[in-house]
Amino acid sequence: MNRIAIALAILAGTPQAVPDRPGWKLVWSDEFDKDGAPDPKKWTYEEGFVRNRELQYYTVDRRENARVEKGNLVIEGRKEKYKTAEYTAASLTTLKSASWTYGRIEVRAKIPKGRGTWPALWTLGTNMKDVGWPKCGEIDILETVGFDPDGIHTTIHTEAYNHQKKTQKGRRTEHPKPYDAFHLYAIEWTKQKIDFFYDEEKIFTFENEGKGEAAWPFDKPQYLLLNFAIGGEWGGQKGVDDTIFPQQYLIDYVRVYEPGK
Repeated sequence: MNRIAIALAILAGTPQAVPDRPGWKLVWSDEFDKDGAPDPKKWTYEEGFVRNRELQYYTVDRRENARVEKGNLVIEGRKEKYKTAEYTAASLTTLKSASWTYGRIEVRAKIPKGRGTWPALWTLGTNMKDVGWPKCGEIDILETVGFDPDGIHTTIHTEAYNHQKKTQKGRRTEHPKPYDAFHLYAIEWTKQKIDFFYDEEKIFTFENEGKGEAAWPFDKPQYLLLNFAIGGEWGGQKGVDDTIFPQQYLIDYVRVYEPGK
């Protein structure tokens, strides 16, 4: 595809705007090339105080907290009074628009920094309302907490393996100053395993052990979440530095692939 065709495809919001990766076929993407609100056909919002005793109020369709600007999705955490909260941020999901079973999910992002920040890129089973968490399965492609600035965490939660039982499967990898630049965070998910990547380096693998759905619920659709939490049970373990705000979680693109022929 020539450059003009690629540019036109980007403006049209079509997956053809992005070349396929070797061995993979693009099936869904958001390149965040149109300033303003995140595309409502692709993204909806969580609202309020949602989980983990976090301090931020997740707002809905509020530009101070979520907007597309200069080619990036900006999710901004702010120290401000809003309703009953002292902080605001946003959590965007594809729950109502898209979900996938297997494939490669990749996000190029620049994470915020500072004590109290807790950005994440993750998936949940679309059956969560029916079976609950953690039976639905959770794939944490990226989590990082500001008090551990060089740590990148990749984790799996299932009925058998989860943090409430202290049996979760995951890995912390050390990467100097990951917040200073954009990096690629990705998974490659098959029936047999889920591989996790930081840039092009494979940093963790979770294998299907053949022990049933309690250990491997990942043969069913999962939807994507992009959120910026503040404080909470993990992110707030060493408090929150109010002097750092506002902080921005920048997402250059989100791309989802299926295996190519």
